[in-house]
Amino acid sequence: MEETTYDRTRLEQWRGGQASGRGFSRRDLMTLAAALGVGGVLGAAAPARAAAGPIVKPLPPELFTVFGTNAETKWEALKGAGYLVPVDRFFVRNHTSTPVVDPVAYRLRLFGSGLRGPAEFSLDQLKCLPKTTVTAAVECAGNGRSLFTSQQGQTVSGTAWKLGAIGVGRWHGVRLSTVLRAAGLRHDAVDVQPQGLDANFVSGGVDLGPVRRPLPIAKALDDVLLAWELNGEPLPPDHGAPLRVVVPGWIGISSIKWVGAIEVAAEPLFSPWNTQFYRLFGESYPAEGTLIDEQVVKSAFELAWNATLPLARTTLTGRSWSANGPIRRVDVSTDGGTSWRRAHTTGPNLPHAWQQWHIDWSPATTGQHTLIARATDVTGATQPVTVPHNTLGYLFGAQVRHPVTVA
Repeated sequence: MEETTYDRTRLEQWRGGQASGRGFSRRDLMTLAAALGVGGVLGAAAPARAAAGPIVKPLPPELFTVFGTNAETKWEALKGAGYLVPVDRFFVRNHTSTPVVDPVAYRLRLFGSGLRGPAEFSLDQLKCLPKTTVTAAVECAGNGRSLFTSQQGQTVSGTAWKLGAIGVGRWHGVRLSTVLRAAGLRHDAVDVQPQGLDANFVSGGVDLGPVRRPLPIAKALDDVLLAWELNGEPLPPDHGAPLRVVVPGWIGISSIKWVGAIEVAAEPLFSPWNTQFYRLFGESYPAEGTLIDEQVVKSAFELAWNATLPLARTTLTGRSWSANGPIRRVDVSTDGGTSWRRAHTTGPNLPHAWQQWHIDWSPATTGQHTLIARATDVTGATQPVTVPHNTLGYLFGAQVRHPVTVA
């Protein structure tokens, strides 16, 4: 099932009293809506598990730009790094702080009306089930948010990502479908809702509980993974250890980290993360907002912002991606969009990951130059010059004007 269609259906069912919010009322929804309407500040409650700090792994400045509990990968750190993002430079998106979860004591709890009864699995028990590996991107819905301001002069709220809130990894674990069937899945199950072991999340004065977001049973039984390895290594704490969800093709919030419980229901499920958050608000949208779409086509140069390049032949490299499927072509402009040349693609072009590319450039003059990469995917979707504004800064898919200096 397409994510946007599913989310729209669930919102309508919630408003009609046909979906369960598990302790989150429509009054809470209105409180949150009012808070967000005036630019409410997001905060965090006390952690549900011990935390070592906002982020555990080292964050050297040559690899990351740090935004409190979040860390953005610098694109220049990916040049020559291969198709997969190395674990040491994989971006981090936390709602609160990275929890410390003992893998030996860890249990995954499954419950709800969509099961024949509650079930529980240790990590070792999960590893005894048939295993699989998936190569897929995880991308924050707000990736590119700061470009609404720097390129379009528009105000947005949230973490000021450029384009580094994405990572492609090789995830190893067990299919969610395998675990659901082992737990006793009923034929009338409708929704599956994983929830994390990180701290409860508070917004607009409302304690929203653990981060959670429902999936339709069709998606849960398709390609969703419960992963305990990333790029052949044990999953690090910041990326969801001991177990996380990976939902190929859907926005990053669906890929719940530190998953500790999964509700399986024979009725529609609701969470603030599929109705109130991850919606488009602003002058182009109705007052109640529009449900977020899947991610859009994007491209990035493996180059520092405001990089200095020599007055000589240079090979420009980058990556392009789309939630719609593989990339069909990439065009590059080195004169701010006046003229375009087709880039050479290289390596894999996987449907839920990205396409690497390169192009040679011999600048004729020193001084300031603007580079632009514009990708087109297999559906024909491409990157426009501008995109409609939304106040939370989601889905920036316009052509990115990358400044460089030739000296």
